Amino acid sequence: MQPSVPATSERLYFLDWVRILAFFVLIAYHVGMYYVSWDWHVKSAHASEAAEPFMLLSSPWRLTLLFFVAGVASHFLLARLGPQIFVRRRSLRLLVPLLFGMLVIVPPQPYLEVVEKLGYTGDYLAFMRLYLAGYDGFCREDCLSLPTWNHLWFVLYLWCYTMVLAAGVALLGELRIAALARRVGALLDGWRLIVLPVVFLGVVRILLLDRFPQDHSLTNDWYNHATYLPVFMLGALLARTPRIWATMMAQRWPALCLALAAWAGIVLWLLGAHETMAPHDIERWRTGMRFVYALCAWSAIIAACGFARCHLNCDGPARRYLTDAVFPVYIAHQTLIVTMAHAFKPLQLAPGLEAVLLMILTACGSFALYEMVRRVPLMRPLFGLAWQARTHRTTESMAGAALRQ
Repeated sequence: MQPSVPATSERLYFLDWVRILAFFVLIAYHVGMYYVSWDWHVKSAHASEAAEPFMLLSSPWRLTLLFFVAGVASHFLLARLGPQIFVRRRSLRLLVPLLFGMLVIVPPQPYLEVVEKLGYTGDYLAFMRLYLAGYDGFCREDCLSLPTWNHLWFVLYLWCYTMVLAAGVALLGELRIAALARRVGALLDGWRLIVLPVVFLGVVRILLLDRFPQDHSLTNDWYNHATYLPVFMLGALLARTPRIWATMMAQRWPALCLALAAWAGIVLWLLGAHETMAPHDIERWRTGMRFVYALCAWSAIIAACGFARCHLNCDGPARRYLTDAVFPVYIAHQTLIVTMAHAFKPLQLAPGLEAVLLMILTACGSFALYEMVRRVPLMRPLFGLAWQARTHRTTESMAGAALRQ
């Protein structure tokens, strides 16, 4: 017997919008990675620390938010399909694009990376032979791991977490899961919705970040797993508590103020506020700043969901189109950014103009690819779409299907 979906009266359109907007923020963030001092596949000659405070506006929360929304969506899809069909369908919709992406979409990124960073002179076909053979000789401080999933790590992690959710529901049963959801919903009522997740995320950051720096390797990425998996599962549990969205809407302004205040604190710390401190004080403050980072991340998520619930809980052609398009756009966007950034270098464009062109051309190129892919049945599954286009009444998004309260 399949678990039943809780009584619903309204699709959570606002979470579709949250997911859409979060992915577009991710695209802008990846354009920004070309211009900051942080390590990335290719770098601008104008790269500096100037844009880093603005990058920090989204870096604490954007991926955590996507996993939270994916958890909500996965609950409803699992409840409607049951564990067996859910596992099969999610595996097809996530693993096929992942494998295709690693073979076709991603390779230009490491190719241009070794061209720029290591002076590799071989052509693309020669590189692909090394790529497919798992060559491990592209080394600077660290060796490049080939083949790679690069930005598609999100897809792999999402698949793993959906399998954990399906296994948990199958093993524990609907009654135990429902009871757990009620307890979690009651525990996170009112002000505790902000405080308790922040404490959890802060403790995880203190205990694991230094031991397991983020590397998206899956097998040794325990800080990220300890952050993203609980948030994903929390989304799946809170999906059973419709009043949580009203709570987030009521807390949206305080959450926004907390997120901005925490962001300002992070920026001041990274700009050198700690440089005037004694060494023993720096370590104590660093521990506190990990909680500030967690506060920024979770408060921003509450604010995003709360404001979206208030202003974007609406349907229309734009939502339906973008809900379907956003996963193919996500798959394609980073390769477009990397290849165009590399191609623009001989033009010596001003960084502001170049960044605007990269964002516009990446968006245009990604949506042009989607327009082509959605019309070719054999290509649709390679980009995470169903074999056949669905009507607007039954369209499912990669992480937003069946979002109802």
